Order: sequence, then C-alpha cells, then structure tokens
Amino acid sequence: MKKISRRRGSQQVLVVIFISVLVAGLPALSNGVELGTRQQTIMPRMVPPATPPVAPSNVAAYLTSPYGQWDWGPGTNEGRQLTLMPAEYVAAPRAARLLSFFAMADVHMTDKESPAQTPFLGWRANFGEAGIGQLNPSAYTPVILATPQRLDAAVRTINALHRRAAFDFGIVLGDMCNSGQYNELRWFVDVMDGKLITPSSGAHVGADSIGYQMPFQAAGLDRAIPWYAVLGNHDQFWMGIGYPSAKIQNAMVGDTVMNISPNGPLIPPGAEGTGMYVGVVDGSTPEGAVVKWGETNRFATPPTVAADPDRRMLSTSLDSPTNFVNAFFASTSQPVGHGFNAGVTGNLAACYSFVPRADVPLKVIVLDNTCKQNLPGQNAMFYGGGWVDAARLNWLTNELQAGQNAEQLMILACHIPIMPQTTAADTNQTSTFYDRTAESNLVATLHNYPNLLLVMAGHRHVNVVTPFPSPDAAHPERGFWQVETASLRDFPQQLCAWEILRNRDNSISIVTTAVDPALETNSPAWDSRTYGIAAERIFGRVALTDTSSHTYNVELVKQLTPAMQEKIAGVGLPPGHSMHISLTESGVAIDFLGTLQSADAPVGSNIWDDVPTASNSSHTVLTSDSRKFYRAVEP
Repeated sequence: MKKISRRRGSQQVLVVIFISVLVAGLPALSNGVELGTRQQTIMPRMVPPATPPVAPSNVAAYLTSPYGQWDWGPGTNEGRQLTLMPAEYVAAPRAARLLSFFAMADVHMTDKESPAQTPFLGWRANFGEAGIGQLNPSAYTPVILATPQRLDAAVRTINALHRRAAFDFGIVLGDMCNSGQYNELRWFVDVMDGKLITPSSGAHVGADSIGYQMPFQAAGLDRAIPWYAVLGNHDQFWMGIGYPSAKIQNAMVGDTVMNISPNGPLIPPGAEGTGMYVGVVDGSTPEGAVVKWGETNRFATPPTVAADPDRRMLSTSLDSPTNFVNAFFASTSQPVGHGFNAGVTGNLAACYSFVPRADVPLKVIVLDNTCKQNLPGQNAMFYGGGWVDAARLNWLTNELQAGQNAEQLMILACHIPIMPQTTAADTNQTSTFYDRTAESNLVATLHNYPNLLLVMAGHRHVNVVTPFPSPDAAHPERGFWQVETASLRDFPQQLCAWEILRNRDNSISIVTTAVDPALETNSPAWDSRTYGIAAERIFGRVALTDTSSHTYNVELVKQLTPAMQEKIAGVGLPPGHSMHISLTESGVAIDFLGTLQSADAPVGSNIWDDVPTASNSSHTVLTSDSRKFYRAVEP
C-alpha cells in the first residue's frame, strides 16, 4: 500500500493506494488501483450518440458496450465548507485527530436464486425504463450476481487502509440484506467474520464452474476494528418495501417461484395478487440469466426451485426487528452483537449508543428510523419510508440530552436521511419520511442539542452532504451536518473513510473521503463495477452524457459551545503530516515532511518512537523491518 498525504494551503489531502506486494495475506490486486478518491476517481466514458440501445437482459453487452466503460480520472475535493460557521469566521489549522472510522451502506446482499425476489421487473424492462420508484433496477441488475464478493473486496480494502492509518471503528448504515432473508444476513456477517462463503442457495448450481457461484474464503475485517450495524428497510421488509405477509414468508422457504401481480409489488394488489411468476437467476449460466418468470398462463405447471430453509424471513412482524437483531450475536468479530442489545423487543430493538474511544468525549447514537406501523396516508404496498414514532423519539431525545449533559460530542447514525438536499448539486431539500411535518419537527429537535456534529445515513445510494445551519444566528453551534454514504451495490459502489479532527480554535472538522474498493482484475467483483456503471445508463437513471464520478470529498467545519471547546482542548492524537510511501528495490521508501515515527501497533497505542536522523527527508524501510506502522508528525 502506498499512502500519499499532500498539503494544499492549510489543508491536508489523504490518499491511499494499494500495492499488493506490501500487504501480506491479500491476493494480488491490480497494481496502482486508487482507493482514495481525493487523488483519483472512476470516470464513466462518454456514450457516443449513435450507440445502439442495450436491453437490460443483455448482460454480455454490459461488459462490452460503451455503457459500462470507464477510466481513471482526477480526484475530487470540495474543500472546506464553513456553512455552519459565523460569517466572519477564519478557518484554523488542524490540531488533533479525535476519531478515524469507516462507513458502508446499502450492501444489499442478495439471494439471487430465491423464489421470492422479483428479478423479472428489471430483466423484462426496456432500455431506459427504471419503472415506478426506480423499482426495475432495484429488483434486478447484474450487480446482484456478486454481492458477497464485492463486500469481501471492500473489507480487504478497509484492512489495507487500517494497516497504515488505523480505524477506531466501522459502521454499516443499513440494508445489509436485500430482502430480509436469514441467508442474506448470514453472508454479510460471515464475510465480515472471514468465513468460507458459499455465495449461492438451494441446489447451488454452478458452484464448481461459474465464477460468481464458486465458494471463496473471505478475508474478514481486521480483528482490531470493532464494527457496528444500523437497521435498514431492506433488512426487515420484503424487497425493502413489502409487508412480510404469510404468502411472502412461505414463498421464501418453499420450492415454487412466487406468483404476484403482473404490475409489480407497488401497485395493488401487489405481492398479494397473481398472474406473474417472479423468476430466479440461473446460477449455471455465466451471465446469470433470469429464468422461470412470466405470465402464469404460459406455464403448464408452476415453476419450481430447490427449497432452502435458510431463506427464511428474519423480521416476521411489522413492529419489531428482534429476530434480525439477534442474528448479530452469532458472529466471531467484535463487539458482541455489533452494538445491538440482546433481549430488547418492540420498536426500540435496533436503537442503541456507544462510545468509540474512552479518551475522547464522543458517543454515536444509532437510531432505527424505519417504518414500524401502518401510518395515515401510507401506501399499503410501501414500507420503505422513514418514521420515528413517539417511543423512538423519546428514546432519541433522552440520548441526546444525556450526551449534552455529559459534555459529549455526538454523531447520529440512521439508515434513512432526514430532509436531505436532492442531489450534491441541487440544494432543494426533499422528504424521505411519510410525514413531512414530523420530519421537519425532528430536524427542529436535533437543533436543540449543540453537541450534535452530524447525522450519518444511507438509503438513497448517493454521496450527498446537507447542511442544517442553526435557526439562531447568535448560536451557530446549534447547526449540524448530514452526510449520506453511497451504496456498495450501485455506482459509484463506494464506502467512506472519516476523520473527526479538532482544530486549533477547538472547532471541529469532519473530513470525508470516498473509497473505491480495490478489485482483483477479471474477478466477479471486477465485473460488478462495469455492470454498475452500465446499469445506471441502461435503465436511464443517469444521462448518457454524464461522465462524473458521483464522488464527494469534503471538510465540514462545526462550531462548539464554549463549554465543549474547553472540554476537548488538548484531546486527540497528532493528525499526521505530509507523507508519501512507495516501493523501491531497496525496500519501502517514505518521503515526508516533519518528524518520522514508527510503532509495532496501530495508531492509538501511544507507543511511537522517533526514527533517528529522519526529518524532512526520505527514509528507506527494509522489507525485513519488524516495524509495520509509520507516521509523520509536526516537527
């Protein structure tokens, strides 16, 4: 791995590049693959105007046509944003790092062979046809063929980053599953735990010959990184939107392909209707053809598959995700339960808080803001919106007040964003909750707690930052940021690396860097990147002229109260200084500014030694050197 950190004025830009020979235990990846998008990004190529349309079912053309082609392009950096700060504010240099962590969102681990998914929606669609609520590509694109492999690539990338700049924790912002099935969650947890993965279900056809069906050994997240989970709508509802009715639950574990309304699940009678078999992916085909779908009158007998009890629905009632939560206690990575509390039932089963570092006064509040009841005016076919009922709002305000009283900084993590701006470029805010008034009231509640730094969310599969300035200009500390993390399923298929920094004036900087997973060339995960880019265009979700990376890297500055400024003064680790690592014939060369230090353990051990005679110069680390961690600090 090669780490570059360059200063631009008072800013420090951190980029990490993976070089396979430097990290033991990982497979050889494509040398030069850029992980940090501040330096280099994936840029879809322009689609020539005369390019023939490609049907969503023509999977081979995703890889060969112009729709999925891409190149490496320049990095992105939106700079330092002072939207929440007083008009006269002058940015201060960084003083210390309080936290470093990663976030993933919307992995959508998919049982593509389940008889109760709905791949026919995407497979039968026409070119440019995303459908109602963009349900066609949500139900099917070829990215569903390799969801376990893509998560494994992300985990390997996180481990590589952690070896050079340690993460204090990681958090997954919901939608680990696609349809709330036990085996989907099991794949997710087992990849994180580093188990042997069988990425198929039922008869496991193609497991001995088809790349995306072959069992593989997952790397597993570095055991030094605790990871936490947030509940998403796809984790508890069928396809993320459907009530887990008896018909759906029986279809999941049965051997007959489910039969629903030909109009799909969003138009009544939806899943409770009949007339269309939903189809399954044929794992014996290299391109994952969808078979056993179509109008019921075309079939002499209902199509069948090999039944699999592991396809069972975890959340079997609307009001409580207890079964889903309990599944996280069957894991070998840390912490036990991954944040969830055992034995909690009802609406609060997926709500909790934790303190990542005992020496930093900051807690993370995890809120389940998914639907838990039938609501006035709600479409009975759609349970994918946001909602915070009275019990959860009371729990949240108690957590916020407790953090305020304890003089703790706070981060709120949830799946569904709260009144986000429409896109990174369109600052008009949109509603993601069933009740816009309740959503606005929630924002007003959050403004009452000046120690709240930010809201983290997933759900929309985008990199979007929304500022929430204080409603009182005399108290800018009541403002907060919201940052949405893109999906690992859909382009740009990224995770996010975060730093919470204390500035010299004891304001806070929140630094986000989108990360492209390093992929092994010609692997199922590698193909999935091209599939993801092509799908956005083939289904018409982006313009054919759109060649942007859809990446957003930024430094967000937040004002604190005088009491909180005093509390955090002197807290944190040195933020590091300019540093560049490269491979030479003599060993690993480190070019840096400042003073070079080394350690046998990651950042956080506080056992760092100066490297003798190394200052503002190059230093070569012999490949046999027992020291594995290096940092450059202010002289």
